[in-house]
Amino acid sequence: MHKVDLNCDMGESFGAYKMGNDEEILNYVSSANIACGFHAGDPSTMRNTVKLAIDKGVGIGVHPGFNDLSGFGRRNIDLTPREVYDLVVYQIGALSGFASSEGGSLQHVKPHGALYNMASISRQISEAIAEAVYNVDSRLILFGLAGSELIKAGEKLGLKTASEVFSDRTYQDNGTLTSRRDRRALIEDHETAVAQVIRMVKDGEVTSLSGKNLSIKADTICIHGDGPHALQFAKYISDALQHAGISIKKASMVLA
Repeated sequence: MHKVDLNCDMGESFGAYKMGNDEEILNYVSSANIACGFHAGDPSTMRNTVKLAIDKGVGIGVHPGFNDLSGFGRRNIDLTPREVYDLVVYQIGALSGFASSEGGSLQHVKPHGALYNMASISRQISEAIAEAVYNVDSRLILFGLAGSELIKAGEKLGLKTASEVFSDRTYQDNGTLTSRRDRRALIEDHETAVAQVIRMVKDGEVTSLSGKNLSIKADTICIHGDGPHALQFAKYISDALQHAGISIKKASMVLA
């Protein structure tokens, strides 16, 4: 039987303002990427989300992003590799404290937004992130876009890496995600999105926007928790994967 991790970005709220359906979505995913207060989130939200993940048996992941609340971490910021290293170490440390205080532990690190996209193509940025993860805790799994520089950097250091694919995004011929500025970047039809994911997991292939068939490795699938139909899609994709004979497991179990 095929197995795959199903991850979702979470904890992207602020204090009394709650965004998304994190608690309900946690019933359908196996790993949670928790914001650490830079692109979104705050200490109380971090603690609450960590506790929910522990209660649901979901893998806890650090979701470090640029210090860019107004841009939700989706704007490129010109930092040196050393500044990126410090940024990631800081956010890993913050979430690790909450995980430990609630009786849990971290499973993985997955960069957010612009930092994720930059690391996918920049060797210097990806190596800074991988080094930060390795130096804080070499047991942590590094999540990165399948076939990206980030995966290569993690493997080079000896980290466990999880090659990530996206259920609701289209791909370019070089294996990168289509820019969100392109109206074709998002796949809004649930059946189309799930069909793409099942093919990636079972056959190791995806078709780019131009029609080119690409080889791809799928250890973990990203779904987004902040859309208007996020909860419905989380349940839909979870049911569809299992119906297709694909078991949903935490990344640590997929890579074991």
